Order: sequence, then C-alpha cells, then structure tokens
Amino acid sequence: MEAITAAFSALSAKQALNARSGSLHAAGWARPDGTLGPVMEDVGRHNALDKLIGKLALANELGQPGFVVMTSRTSYELVRKCARVGIAALTTISAPTSLALQLADEAGMQLWGFCRPPSAVRYV
Repeated sequence: MEAITAAFSALSAKQALNARSGSLHAAGWARPDGTLGPVMEDVGRHNALDKLIGKLALANELGQPGFVVMTSRTSYELVRKCARVGIAALTTISAPTSLALQLADEAGMQLWGFCRPPSAVRYV
C-alpha cells in the first residue's frame, strides 16, 4: 500500500492541464516502488487511460512491472483495457463497480479503490 499512496501523492504535481482547468482526469504509470512515470490527462477517464496505454506501448513498456494510477472511479471498461494489455494492477481514487470487481477477479488483477493518501482499499 505504501507504493500506491506514494504514487497518488505525486500525481497532482504531474497534472499540469488539470492545474489550469480543474476538470481533467489523469492516468499514470507507477513502478512497483510507487515512483510515478508518465501521466496522461484528458476530460474523459477512458481517453486518459487509452493515451497512457498507447504511450507505454510505443515505449515498449507494456509488460513491465508496475500499476496504473487513475483519478476516477473504477469501471469495468477500465479493468478490461488493463487486463487486455497485461497490466496487473489498477488503482483509482474512487470506488469500483461490482462488475469491475468481478472482471478484475477473473483476470487475476489487483484492484484498489479509495486511494487517497494515507490510505487505500484493496478489493481484489
């Protein structure tokens, strides 16, 4: 949990567009120790995650150890996208839906919600 809270603590500093608008979602890539790598922003949480996955794919970083950090609730679509490209853990600032929990469990993914330093809740 320390790595997750470290990544979330560093997230706002990497949200330059959100700092100006106050209304953008972010999807970031954190290494296992919680060091935050690239962060992508968009008005839509799905688009932010798509941008992050694309950035990781172009850099040949998909499949590397780490986890996704997001400023949104956890929907089943976000879980499916992560599972499809082999991301083992998804962490979000809000709650997961019941279908997201089910799909994460079936995919063998870790799913964390309410990631608001200093705490986080592991669901799966």
